[in-house]
Amino acid sequence: MEWLQGQRSAGAVQALFEQAEAGNADLSMSMVNGGEVFYLVHKRLGASQAEAFLKGLESLPLRTIVPDAKGILEAARLKALHPISYADAFAVSTAMREKAALVTGDPELRTLSDLIEIDWIGR
Repeated sequence: MEWLQGQRSAGAVQALFEQAEAGNADLSMSMVNGGEVFYLVHKRLGASQAEAFLKGLESLPLRTIVPDAKGILEAARLKALHPISYADAFAVSTAMREKAALVTGDPELRTLSDLIEIDWIGR
C-alpha cells in the first residue's frame, strides 16, 4: 500500500522491484495478499484505482501464488497459533514455502521472527 501511495517505504519496495527486474532478486506474493491490497485500494482510493492495481500487478516483477489446499491449511495453522491476521498468515506461509524472507513493515509479525527471516522496511 505504501508503494502504491508513494509513502514512506515506497523507495525500499521500488528498489526490490528494480533488483528483480535486473535478475538479482526473486519476488513472490500470495494472491490472498494481492486480494488484500485490492480491497484496501478499493476502500481507500476507489474501484477504478483497485482495478488499475490488478491490471498493473501483472506487469510487476513478482510471481503471484494462488494457494492450494495445503497452503490454505498452513496459513490456518499459523493463524490458530499466532496473533496475526489471516492475510498475514498467508504472507508468512508463502515465505516459508518459498524459503524466502518476508518483506514487511507490519509490527504484528515481529512475533514470528523465529519462524521466518523478516526484512523490515519503513520501521
